[in-house]
Parts: sequence; C-alpha cells; structure tokens
Amino acid sequence: MKSLYPNKAAVATATALAAVAPAFAQSSVTLYGIVDDSIVYQSSQTSLGSTSGGRSNVKMASGIWAGNRFGLKGAEDLGSGTKAIFQLESGFNLNNGAQQYTNAMFGRQAWVGLTNQTFGTLTVGRQYTSYYTLIAPYSPTTWLTGYFGAHPGDLDELDVIYRANNSIVYTSPKLYGVTVSGSYSLAGVPDSVYRGSTWSAAIQYQQGPIGGTVAFSRINNSTVGGGVYGADSTTNTGGQSGVSAVTNGYQGAQAQNRFAVGLGYVFNSAWDITATYTNVQYIPGVASKFSDEQVFNTAGTVLHWKPATAWDFAAGYSYTWASKANGVDDAASYHQFNLSQYYALSKRTGFYALEAFQRANGRTLGTPTFPGGPTNSSIAATASIGDGFQSTPSSSRSMFAAGVGIVHRF
Repeated sequence: MKSLYPNKAAVATATALAAVAPAFAQSSVTLYGIVDDSIVYQSSQTSLGSTSGGRSNVKMASGIWAGNRFGLKGAEDLGSGTKAIFQLESGFNLNNGAQQYTNAMFGRQAWVGLTNQTFGTLTVGRQYTSYYTLIAPYSPTTWLTGYFGAHPGDLDELDVIYRANNSIVYTSPKLYGVTVSGSYSLAGVPDSVYRGSTWSAAIQYQQGPIGGTVAFSRINNSTVGGGVYGADSTTNTGGQSGVSAVTNGYQGAQAQNRFAVGLGYVFNSAWDITATYTNVQYIPGVASKFSDEQVFNTAGTVLHWKPATAWDFAAGYSYTWASKANGVDDAASYHQFNLSQYYALSKRTGFYALEAFQRANGRTLGTPTFPGGPTNSSIAATASIGDGFQSTPSSSRSMFAAGVGIVHRF
C-alpha cells in the first residue's frame, strides 16, 4: 500500500534545494529595438568627390531620428554589488532589410563585461569609445539627430559611426559629479600594439543643472605610412568611417586626433542649452596624398525647448574652419543651421521633422588616388550636411535638406 507520508529522502532533497535556490544569481535579458523611417528632400545630390552634376532628390531614408536596430542586453547579479553585463546590437536599413555593416551582424555593439557601483565598469568587445560616450550628452545629435545635425561630415566623431573593434573600456563610478573613462582598441597586428589601434580618454562633470566633458581620441591607420585604410584598423568595418566631402582629400592619413569640449546647462524643465568645441587633426604619412597636418576646428551650440510633455523643439548652429595647409590658402569653412521638431504619440512612438542648411566656402583637397597617383590637388569645397549625406553631398557650395518621419521603440 502506498504510504500517506512523504519519503524522508525526498523531503531532505527538497529542503536542500530550497536552501540553495536563493544563492543563485538573479539575471535578466531584454530584447529591444528601434524602427525609424522617413522621407527626405535634398536640394542637390551628386557622388562623393564631384563638384558638378548635382540634382535635387526626394528619397526614403532609414534611421534618421534614431538608427534602426534590434538587440539583446542582459545582466547577472554575481553578488557583492557586482554584475556581469553584455550587449549585442544589430543595425539595419528598414527600406531594404540590409545589414548596416556588411558581414557584421552585431556591428553596432557586441561586448561583455563586469560592473560594480563602487569600482566602475569594465567591458571588452566592439563598442563606443570613451571619447564618444562621455561627450555624447552635449552633442548636437541629441536633438538635431546625427543624420542632419552632426557637424559637417561628422568629422569630429560626435555621432556614433566610430565604433571600435577589440576594445577594452573602463568607466569609473560617478564621484562628486565626476566620471572618468578610458578605452584602448587592439588591432592585433603582429609585432605592433600601435598600428591600427584606437585609444581615447575623457572626464565628465555633471552636477545639478551644469555639466561638461573634455575628451581626446586617436585613431591609427594599420597601413604603414598611411595611404589605403588598413583592414586591421580597429575602426574599420568594410572601410574607413567618416569620409565625406569635408574630409575626403585627407582619408589617407596615418593617424587622426580628436579633442573635444562639451558644456551643458539646464535652465528649467522647458529650456536647456549645449555647446561644443572640437579640434580634429589629420596626420599624414609617407604614403598619404597630402603632406601637411590638416586641422579642422568646429564650434557649435544647440538650444532645446520642451513646451509640453509631447513636444520637443531644437535649433542649432555650427561653424567649421580648416587650417591653411597643403597648398590651400583659401581654406574651407562651413556654416550649418539646423531645426528639429518632435511630437510624441506615446512613450514609444513619435513623429518628427528636420530641416538643415549648409554653406561651404573656400577650397579643399579632392579625392586621393591609391596606390600611386599624384599628390591631391585642390577643389572647391562643397556642402555635406550632418553625417547622413556623406556619400551623396551637394555638387555646389550650398545644400538644403528636410525630412519627416516616424520612429517606434520596443
């Protein structure tokens, strides 16, 4: 006859499991994403490096307000205030389904690491540099978008296109309003830890209504002496990032330096303002098609107004000027004006509109020819708004663009 009383061994086992269960770490994994699409008009469109043949264009553009993506992120509580964390993020074009980065499914982010409220966060993988992460709160892209509102050609890396492979990133906890961060990206080139590497450092202060960041980054071309951008370069995902009508003639640099200062002030719940200054240096090597260090300085500001819960408006202006170098005395300069409007239908869905105008002056270097070929000659500087028109700049000195779209987050 079956006993009415539970087996003592079973009771002991269940009790032991119940005692052990609370010791298992708590973990979570979140699936998230953004889908964003729009219709964009630009007044003149030509191919990169051309100064003629431009035509107006109306087109579909994907990921304007926020880049299209889906991803997984998670954390596991390891005890004593330490968590294991990870993030995998893939970008895509909503209009044709193509991956954002060829042969890089998780090209937006792919990293794992540890975080502790006392000791900070250490992560490894493909990720944003410390330069970008700490300067981002003061970037014009926050309200003007990277597509329209990044400084001309995103030459100063204030948008998100300069993710780095093989990165080790440490970010400190916030102490008395101060956060510091440093990153180093190893190219894995035999007998060299320098070729193709990327490193950056930044310090941020944020307390009450006032905030600011000072940041520096260096990107090294893995090709010895410059020239063709090396496949081992840590910012390479199918080619060199950030090539636009502004920087096209200097893409064969041996190295690039970026220094940035960002400031922000919140007046009240409706008004805030940010300002940035950046200095970008393209450093030639023996195989580069320019001989002198080329420097670009940019100063810009953004005024943000939130008159009601559902509405956000912003206006921005930036001025970029190049140094007189490489035989160009009438150095290029760029004025850029931006407006943005956003209406939230809900916490996840919103409509937006964007407008921008850019005027280029002076001269710059034309498209370099690799390998071989003569030293670059100068051409008239042409307009290239933000970072969304890098491969389709204006053929003239002026360019106007506008777009309307919808974004949904999940």
